[in-house]
Amino acid sequence: MPEYSRLSSVSEIDELMAKSHDQPVVFFKHSLTCPISTAGFQEYQNFLAAQPADDATIYTLIEIQNARDVSGELARRTGVKHESPQALVVNHGEVTWHASHWSIRVDALTIAIGGASA
Repeated sequence: MPEYSRLSSVSEIDELMAKSHDQPVVFFKHSLTCPISTAGFQEYQNFLAAQPADDATIYTLIEIQNARDVSGELARRTGVKHESPQALVVNHGEVTWHASHWSIRVDALTIAIGGASA
């Protein structure tokens, strides 16, 4: 199972956007106080558990309450309005898929990553 990294600074977005030219990056925005976000985060974790350990995709977590500036900057740079929970797949510096709330599901993430790594 691949691990995710918790983002805490805006500079990490620069690094990840650059890395997205070589491998897909998944940003997951999670509110620590919202039950819908908790359900979305569980789907994200279930998705990760189903991925091979040598998966080249980079997975991240933005905890809204702890990194509001990071969440806002990601929204500004991608043009995708902030929501939580929210998942974005970035490939070659561009958002190739995003979803929020109940649309974040294991099957949807699997399809999105499959398309991003092709």
